[in-house]
Amino acid sequence: MTDITTYLERYQLEHIFDESLRKAMYIQTFGPGETLCRQGDVAHELYLLVEGKLKITHMSATGKRLVLSFKHPFDLVGDIEFVRKIDLMNTVEAVTPVTVLRIAYPDLEEARLHHSAFLLFLLETITKKFELKSHTLSFNLLYPVEVRLASYLLSMTPNTDAFASKELVDAADLIGTSYRHVNRVLRQFVDDGLIRRTQHTIEIIDRDGLMERVGESIYE
Repeated sequence: MTDITTYLERYQLEHIFDESLRKAMYIQTFGPGETLCRQGDVAHELYLLVEGKLKITHMSATGKRLVLSFKHPFDLVGDIEFVRKIDLMNTVEAVTPVTVLRIAYPDLEEARLHHSAFLLFLLETITKKFELKSHTLSFNLLYPVEVRLASYLLSMTPNTDAFASKELVDAADLIGTSYRHVNRVLRQFVDDGLIRRTQHTIEIIDRDGLMERVGESIYE
């Protein structure tokens, strides 16, 4: 099993997290579909994503869930909440098997106050997130449902071609459209030979064809 030091070396973070911070870290794994943290909960820890893929969603004031992004290593969860001392802004779920390094906020306080490399690291990661958020929101406004749904299907099936039909209601909320509209687009995908649909699953049979519809991945 890979240890904490090896993960930090892999992502060139040894100078960011010194020995005292490494001792405060621990490794945790999550299976596909498991939730790491939920929007509105009290934030306690910083998560360092070192293996796997995460889905970041947000519930609007009107009750609509939107997919904000998918995260790949290396990335952080809980950094904005740590800096601003606020509750969790989004819900974070594992798409694939995920490994994270967790470290409690109190253990980061000394680094926040006196460790310039750590502060620069936080600044860089947070500004990248706001750039990504602007990019994603623009795509959700400008791109048709066909493109958003194709991107969502591709993003949710990185290691398999199967997608559970029961998740379609969530998919509609996540890409900001109606369940009826999702079904219309899926029927078109079937007619075009891109997917095969059964009562319980949606199977991608032409991944390259879906990629052509997307052009560039909205949610990655």
